[in-house]
Amino acid sequence: MESSRIIGIIGAMEEEVARLKEQMEGTEVRTKASMEFCRGRLMGKEVVVVRSGIGKVNAGICTQILVDEYNISAVINTGIAGSLRAEIDIGDIILSTDALQHDMDAIAFGYPAGQIPRMDTLSFTADETLREAAKAACQRVNPDIHVHEGRVVSGDQFISDKEKKDWLISQFAGYCTEMEGAAIAQAAYLNNVPFLIIRAISDKADDSAHEDYPAFEAKAITHCVNLTTAILQDDRIK
Repeated sequence: MESSRIIGIIGAMEEEVARLKEQMEGTEVRTKASMEFCRGRLMGKEVVVVRSGIGKVNAGICTQILVDEYNISAVINTGIAGSLRAEIDIGDIILSTDALQHDMDAIAFGYPAGQIPRMDTLSFTADETLREAAKAACQRVNPDIHVHEGRVVSGDQFISDKEKKDWLISQFAGYCTEMEGAAIAQAAYLNNVPFLIIRAISDKADDSAHEDYPAFEAKAITHCVNLTTAILQDDRIK
């Protein structure tokens, strides 16, 4: 394994990582599990940028490879999500306080919804230093949008139904919903690696989601890229 301190940066889609790769220096690309791991320097920090692919399995595998092959010191997951709160507008940024899998259901065995059987936690807590650095950075580089801190709820579903959205809100008090973050959080937790999930809101996760998502996807990705590069310039992030 590598001995230097390396930050892993995961995006679910190529659009989310392509702009980061363009800014990297001294890159070296390796392929594993059909994923391209691009190592180099970004904003003066040693990083590995990778597209995980969509969904929890891809995200979990990707995170474990970063741990095993690069011995990462932290992982940042950037991407887009659907809002679960009226005050969180399209374009806003959410920084994870914690994350859980909303489609994990072992209720029949006495576990609460979202609880993974035989694990000692319902949700996985994000790193406070990473979140503080991200909040300060976002206010600096994305002054036109609002920053929120709250729970990310993940599942292998694109949420575009008001009834399901209302259930996610009442059951989990989530701030946004997407398809990868909690799997990355779980892998990071199991490996004792600090993590942060960054989500730019592309839709409202309701009956209008299929219309809003394409229109706002590009803007949301831009906000994520601006924020990720700004975080790396924070002296607290090593």
